[in-house]
Amino acid sequence: MTAFSGKSIKDFEEWAGKTQKLGFDFIELLSEWPHYLTKASYRDFAEIVEGYRMKITVHAPFSDINIGAFNEKIRRAALEVLRETIEVAAEMNALVVTIHPGHRSPLSIKHQEKYLEIHRKSLRKIAAWSEEFGIKVGLENMPSFPILDAQSCERLAELVGDIDIGVTLDVGHLNTTTRNFDRFIQLLENRIVHLHLHDNRGDKDEHLPLGEGTVPWAQVIPKLPKVTWSLEVGGIESARKSLEFLRSLH
Repeated sequence: MTAFSGKSIKDFEEWAGKTQKLGFDFIELLSEWPHYLTKASYRDFAEIVEGYRMKITVHAPFSDINIGAFNEKIRRAALEVLRETIEVAAEMNALVVTIHPGHRSPLSIKHQEKYLEIHRKSLRKIAAWSEEFGIKVGLENMPSFPILDAQSCERLAELVGDIDIGVTLDVGHLNTTTRNFDRFIQLLENRIVHLHLHDNRGDKDEHLPLGEGTVPWAQVIPKLPKVTWSLEVGGIESARKSLEFLRSLH
């Protein structure tokens, strides 16, 4: 399947039809401006997907969201947004919800132990909502960028710890950081609930079609767990190229 990031419900209906014709069996909805998934809006998307007899995964909002914020009002607002997203995803019978970790600030860099405590407190709330609404949630590893957290599997493992929450492995993101795919899968395999697949040249998060960057797909693909796989690429044509590339590996 591939991920939708268009700008209107009309765009979505056309895009959903094209993804079905390509042979995808589910769609990943990115809940970002200008089409946040809310209690007021989700039914329009759900009806279209049901009409095509496809399933859904959801990527929760991440712009303006920081579950590791020291400012309690900001953190509370971020968590309220994520709670609504998880609840709506459950109403849509989504297979999984992907969330981003918190991101760093001058305060969190200076007070790292407190930041970890705050961060994990937020993740415990999210894990509780995952259980309450009966839907899997995966915390995603981040690409190389100064303020982003969870850029390594060791840091992601530290964040989730004993919290009952899953992990979304983003292969493209990992290619910009440690590139140690074997280590990530070895450490977190039992946690991985979802996969994001896209390519890049190793220095930035480009979301290229598979095979157009430096990810060693022939070595990585056979080791990936049997969970939902989402193509996070730039559009329908990039999705078609990526699907053909995946088929060429078998």
